[in-house]
Formats: sequence, C-alpha cells, structure tokens
Amino acid sequence: MLVFPNAKINIGLNITEKRSDGFHNISSVFYPVNWTDALEITWSDTTSFSADGIVIPGNESENLCLKAFNMLSADYDLRPVHIHLLKAIPIGAGLGGGSADAAFTISTLNKLFDLNISEEKQIDYARRLGSDCAFFILNKPMYCFGKGDQFEITDLSLAGKWIVMVNPGIHISTVEAYSGVKPAQPETDLRTLISSPVSTWKDAVRNDFEAGIFEKYPVLDEIKQSLYQKGALYAAMSGSGSTLYGIFESETDLSGHFDRYNVWQGMLN
Repeated sequence: MLVFPNAKINIGLNITEKRSDGFHNISSVFYPVNWTDALEITWSDTTSFSADGIVIPGNESENLCLKAFNMLSADYDLRPVHIHLLKAIPIGAGLGGGSADAAFTISTLNKLFDLNISEEKQIDYARRLGSDCAFFILNKPMYCFGKGDQFEITDLSLAGKWIVMVNPGIHISTVEAYSGVKPAQPETDLRTLISSPVSTWKDAVRNDFEAGIFEKYPVLDEIKQSLYQKGALYAAMSGSGSTLYGIFESETDLSGHFDRYNVWQGMLN
C-alpha cells in the first residue's frame, strides 16, 4: 500500500508557558501542505525498514515508522511487513515530516490489516510517538494548543493560494530554539488574528521562535524579507525552523532566487 505523508506549516506560534513536566505549552495553527514523502508498506516474511532520498540520521530501529508498527503490533499481533520510505521533506525543518510518516504508518496499517481502529484511538496512538504526530491523523487545518497535541477545528481556508517554502539546510535543535524564547501569553488570541485577511497578518501573526533564531542565523530573516519582496502576502518561519514560507495570491516566478536552497512551491488546499 502506497501513501504520501505530507508536511505542515505553523501559522503563528506562541510559546505561552513552561510546564512542570519540562515541556512548553504553545498555541499555533497547523496547516497541511502538499510537499510529501512516499511511504510503502507491503507484506513480508520479516519486519524491516528501508529508506531512500534524504538520509535519515540515527539508528534504523529508532525510526518512527518502525516504532508505529511495533506499537500497533503489540496490541494487534500484526504479521510482518516491509516499510519503505522515500524521504523528500527536509528533516528537522519545522515541517513535521517525521511525525507525518509515523501518523501515516498508523493509518495505513489500520487499512492494510482492516483493524477498524477509530480516528480517536489512532490519535491516541500517534500522541505516544510525538507531540505533533496526532495532527496528521486528521490532517486538516487545526488550532493546536497544549504541547501541540491538543486540537480544535478551525475554519481557516487558504485554498487556491500558493505557497513557496525555502529550506536553507540549517539544523536548529529544539533546545537551541527554546533557549531564545521567554514564554508569555499573547496580547491577542491567534484564532482572532487569523480570522482577518492574510494580507493583515504580517505584523500581527508571529512565530515566537523567530527573534532569537534570526539573531543567530541572519540569513533566515534575509530569506523572509526576500519572500515579501517577491510579493508574499505573509511570510514566516515554520515551527522552530529553519524552513521559511511565503503565502502568495498566485504562482510565483522564482528565477534567480533561492537557488542555493531546497525550495518547494505549490497550491494550498
């Protein structure tokens, strides 16, 4: 069975408080984007995992797809499978690619084995693998809060607009990202801000990670300003970076721009 796990962007990201368990509470809007990996799961004599495309760091046994299979197999005694991943979404880029792969593994195994696991239970499984994994089970625009694993449906639609995503290949660890942030409640609720036209978001919808990270990596701010110069209605960093994106009214000619970087452009749904 072949599926295509997709990326997401953060529209606004407020770090509201540090929790007693060491995590942080956030508020953000997650929006799915059609930059995808390819994930194939087939019957096999022994369970195994392989990957092509972007090199995935770490031990193969620690891959989230394999962890998702082992988690479900513990409850449903699944027969062996081979999981093959063609990795195209940049890793550690604020796009949730690894989380999408894990969530799509859960939903695909559910279909492949006719497990009839409810959406709610799939979300519970996904939460065990990472804070934003659960988002990709529903895979629709959501207001996210808590650790990023609690969701509320939003009627935000960017359908028909275009997005340009620029990944400069700078790896920013979670520890590094949070070291430049002082948690605080936003003056205006993000849900209120995104109810206004996209053209009004520039100075209102903010990613709290940007200030500290841009100070350390000025090229990221340069990319953001270049997106605005190209005519973006709104531009921001996704998650803790280092991917920058711009939302445009229509397809954009990028000739001579961002040639050194990994760039994806497409229409939003």
